[in-house]
Amino acid sequence: MPIVIDVDFQLRWAVPVHVQMRGYTRNRIDGPDAALSALRCQWPSKDGPEFRLAILRCLRALTQHGSAELARESFIEAAVAAKVLA
Repeated sequence: MPIVIDVDFQLRWAVPVHVQMRGYTRNRIDGPDAALSALRCQWPSKDGPEFRLAILRCLRALTQHGSAELARESFIEAAVAAKVLA
């Protein structure tokens, strides 16, 4: 029997996080789905413990096995470490 994973792509944080990458305009990140996209596609450095933890916690939040706010905190820590928090 196949395993079905329930994913909530509409999950939003109470307070968005703003990041600025490569000198472009600020990006508003509203939830774990947008954070995961930014981490995978736009992030300046794809290594380090903060980056890996943010990826993990965003995935967990989307699959409803983790806290959305914990994912937000981890994303902020990764943004600070990558020097992209706006």
